[in-house]
Amino acid sequence: MIWAFEIFWNEAGLTKATGRDEASPQRKKLMASRKHKGFSLLELMITVSIGLLMVSITFIALRPMLLQSHMDQAYNTTLMALRNTRNLAITQSHEYYVNFNPAGFPPGTIQIQYQPPAVGVAAAPPLQQVITYSLPADVNFAVQAGFPAAAPDGFGAGVNPIDFGQTLAGEPMNYVVFMPDGSARDNLGNFNSGVVYLNLPADLYTSRAVTVWGSTGRVRGWRLNQIGAVGTWVQQ
Repeated sequence: MIWAFEIFWNEAGLTKATGRDEASPQRKKLMASRKHKGFSLLELMITVSIGLLMVSITFIALRPMLLQSHMDQAYNTTLMALRNTRNLAITQSHEYYVNFNPAGFPPGTIQIQYQPPAVGVAAAPPLQQVITYSLPADVNFAVQAGFPAAAPDGFGAGVNPIDFGQTLAGEPMNYVVFMPDGSARDNLGNFNSGVVYLNLPADLYTSRAVTVWGSTGRVRGWRLNQIGAVGTWVQQ
């Protein structure tokens, strides 16, 4: 009888010595489940650290691709600005200026201007701005150590980032004027050939160049490739 009595009281969840209720199996299970909900501060910090590490690795891996895309954008913008302006001069039968890094604008700006024709014997009216283009902030009109002396199309020696006015007095010039016949000239009517360089700082072999032939207005693109142990400009 005593043994049965003790079993009865234990199953009822009572403690003989103190008379306090013991936690039922259901209550113990509920308390245990509550202890496992959420994350501890240490677990959260580890998770955040892993996430930041993965983001850093991804950024480092994608950065060269990002820079290359910026260079491609700058090159395409420069090529397009020159070719479209030449076509505009031909189709509109007017003179159009292309200015690189014009005064009063941020570096990396290409400015397109229209020259209204003179009426009678009056002087030509002031230039009118048509549009401006901007290069990505990390791409510059610049040259770097390591540029070959053999410049694209033989224009200059690779030392001036914007080098128009080849064979003309006062070079280097930072502009070219496209005429209705498609030729490229200076503001005095002389044929104006030249080259403009684009590059990323400290990244020599992503450099690009664009040349303009004065007599024909032909626009050509170039890329600096490493051939052997030296850099060579290759037409694109």
